[in-house]
Amino acid sequence: MNFGGVTIKDIAKELGISPSAVSKALKDSHEIGEKTKALVLECAKRLNYQPNLNAQSLKQGNSKSIGIVVSTIDNQFFSQVINGIESVAHSRGYNVIITQTHESYELEMQNVRHLTFRSIDGLLISLSTETQNIDHLKQLHSKGLPIVFFDRVSDEIDTHKVVADNYTGAYDATTQLINAGYRKIAHITSSVNVSITAERLKGYRAALAQNNIKDDETLIKYCPHGGKDLNEIENALGELFHNENRPDAIFTASDRITTTTLSLLHKLGFKIPADIALLGFTNTQLAEVLNPPLSSVYQPGFEMGKKATEMLISVIESRYPVTEFETAVLPTEVFIRASSQR
Repeated sequence: MNFGGVTIKDIAKELGISPSAVSKALKDSHEIGEKTKALVLECAKRLNYQPNLNAQSLKQGNSKSIGIVVSTIDNQFFSQVINGIESVAHSRGYNVIITQTHESYELEMQNVRHLTFRSIDGLLISLSTETQNIDHLKQLHSKGLPIVFFDRVSDEIDTHKVVADNYTGAYDATTQLINAGYRKIAHITSSVNVSITAERLKGYRAALAQNNIKDDETLIKYCPHGGKDLNEIENALGELFHNENRPDAIFTASDRITTTTLSLLHKLGFKIPADIALLGFTNTQLAEVLNPPLSSVYQPGFEMGKKATEMLISVIESRYPVTEFETAVLPTEVFIRASSQR
């Protein structure tokens, strides 16, 4: 059974003429008589012929498609990024193909391989928490595939990048907790492999140092899969609450970790912020209506998606090789609500 649809050869066979004559007739070539053109157009309509966009893209050297790789689309932050990507891509005539890694390095490689088989014009990628080796991306970039990193980036490829101001967001969030009277501030963060982990940890530590609070390594907990595995966060909380230097506040460093920590604290019977305060990175639109309203560091996800797509398309459509690249740093914003106020 032919799932490929009607082709020029099918029309040619139906009319008893050559495929090249059909092709020229569909392009309204002066080489083909009006009577033949009319017959070809009538047959194409009757057989529901649709042009083969993949074949056309190969001839033209582009597919008008952009590949996207994110961890999960159910993450509010990445959903907002994708909305930003689509807003620019569609306005410029590009389609987007979205894939999810679920924080798996193997799945990231498979997704990238699949996207290149689809003849994408460029790739937008936020690395998985498991990714340490980016040879799969280096090889494609060396062959000329335009790649732009966003959020979780790598310095091993010289290309455009778009990130949030993670350092300042973490510094401001930790400072807010200190100003509210908290001194034993724990930090639950993601994998050490991920760029945002180092940047947010640096901001957290800088705020402690600025306020003469000793940096206690036992209060810093890493979630190798970004909190995708519930046990990661359960174990982190268990270790913190059995710590001699038990925390009076928690600063969480990612969307999933923040909302899951809030849920687990409720299940464990903690009153927030009476027993422990919570402030973390999250783009959930429900922050104000959670119990209690959740203090959060907000990243401009939509704007990040727009900026990354604009950068990628500028490389795709450039007539000359692009040799100068930019790392765009977008501002974060801290919203103080009841979960971190005494």
